[in-house]
Order: sequence, then C-alpha cells, then structure tokens
Amino acid sequence: MEILRILRRLNPHAHTALDFSNPLELLVATILSAQCTDVRVNRITPLLFKKYRNAADYAAADPAVFQQEIRTAGFFRQKTAAVIGACKIIAEKHGGRTPDRMQDLVELPGVARKTANVVLGSAMGKNEGVAVDTHVRRVAAQRLGLSPQASPEKIEQDLMKLLRRKDWTLFSHLIIDHGRKTCTARKPHCPHCPVNRLCPWAFKVK
Repeated sequence: MEILRILRRLNPHAHTALDFSNPLELLVATILSAQCTDVRVNRITPLLFKKYRNAADYAAADPAVFQQEIRTAGFFRQKTAAVIGACKIIAEKHGGRTPDRMQDLVELPGVARKTANVVLGSAMGKNEGVAVDTHVRRVAAQRLGLSPQASPEKIEQDLMKLLRRKDWTLFSHLIIDHGRKTCTARKPHCPHCPVNRLCPWAFKVK
C-alpha cells in the first residue's frame, strides 16, 4: 500500500500507453503488443482502426493483407490469426460486442488473463485482476519482492491478495510506468527511485 501511495502521488493519471477509443480497439492493440513496444503498436493501429470499424470487419479481413498491415509488430502471422479468430467469435457468438466477462475474453484466440485484464480494466472500468506483463513481473515480483512466484498467473494472485480490488488496474499501470522510466531491466535508476527504501534489490542490480 505504501508503494502504491507513493507511485500514485507521483503519477496520479497513470493509464495504458496504448491508444484506443473503444474496447475492441484496445483488444486488438493489446494482442498486437505482445513482444512489441506500445509505441510501435500505436504507429500501426491508426490505419487499422480506420479500415476495420468493427469485429465483422476484422473477421472478414484477408489474412495475407492483414499480415502486411501489422508486419512491423512482429509475429505477424500468429497475431493475424489471433485478431481475426477472436473477432470471428465476437461477431458470431457475442453479436459483435466485445465480451465484458473474464471467462468469455480468455476463450478468444490470443487472449490470456493479462490481455483480458487490460481490456476489462482500461476500456470497461472493471477490476477483475492485475495485468502482469514483463514490467510487473520484473518490478513487483522480482525486485520489490511482492511475489515469490514466476508465472504471471501466480504473481497476479499474490498481488490481488495484497491490494484492494479497486486498485488492481491502477497498480498495474503504475508499475508498468515505473518499470519503463525508472526500474528498467538494465541499469535501474535506483538513486532516483521514489520507492528504493522499500525495495530489497535497490542498488544491487548491476
């Protein structure tokens, strides 16, 4: 709670770095963001969102064309299959509306709990869990010691027990931002870290 308090005071408007205007756009952007920077994804999505307006549009997309449209996001074949596959299910099973339940979202191709948490928390205002990406895993679990677990699912469960439900989404945003700007993978900026006194790895990472 002290870590949350400090980071929230310094970054009261923390939010996802992915650009979107509705839940479907965020779902697509999050799928594309796997092993790719949000900055790069935000360069790709404006044209996608203009061309593909709804789930049916994505479902009807030509995979070969779509692959080229997202090629710079990396793993474009797998991501094409995931986006088109997910949108086919949304169009056929959910009437074109992006599901607002965890159990429905994780049934979609390319969607695990992390992606579902991002969509539910950032696009729908629902705190169903903590989105655990590489930054949350590194900063919250490995460095701050908030979970001894290695898998994202188990780290998420530990964090959910430590935090109030209303803070689950916010905590993820704060830790991700902190991981990008201060507690970086290489050469973390420990002298300038606002929570270094609470971190067992402060000044120890070479």
